[in-house]
Amino acid sequence: MQFDLNGKRFEFDGDPDTPLLWVIRDTAKLTGTKYGCGIGACGACTVHLEGDAVRSCVMPVGSVAGKSVTTIEALSHDRSHPVQRAWIAKDVPQCGYCQSGMIMAVSALLAQNRKPTDEEIDRSVTNLCRCATYHRIREAIHAAADL
Repeated sequence: MQFDLNGKRFEFDGDPDTPLLWVIRDTAKLTGTKYGCGIGACGACTVHLEGDAVRSCVMPVGSVAGKSVTTIEALSHDRSHPVQRAWIAKDVPQCGYCQSGMIMAVSALLAQNRKPTDEEIDRSVTNLCRCATYHRIREAIHAAADL
């Protein structure tokens, strides 16, 4: 099966039930997308599918055939994306493990809603941060919306 991965045609000839996360990490060798829980709850594995944030650990690769997948590696090559800039300015990460998934979830939200309210953020960005930097995450989301 074929799909676009970060703007380039990607071919996978394995089991279509293989989680997209493992195809991204093990076959494509893109390790920015993280494994967290394996059940789609934590969001460390969040990528964009056709622009929408999805949890790649529970997404069978067969369901993305012919579609476009974007990982953190393609968000920007120089950290110039507004969400990345805001993350750095607000010093969001502590351990950083959840951050690629969090950034992907937030960038999808801001692409659809340029000025989300706190309630809209809470409904849309359900990723978990073990370090509990949620106050800085929210500040960074609002800062990114202003960029």
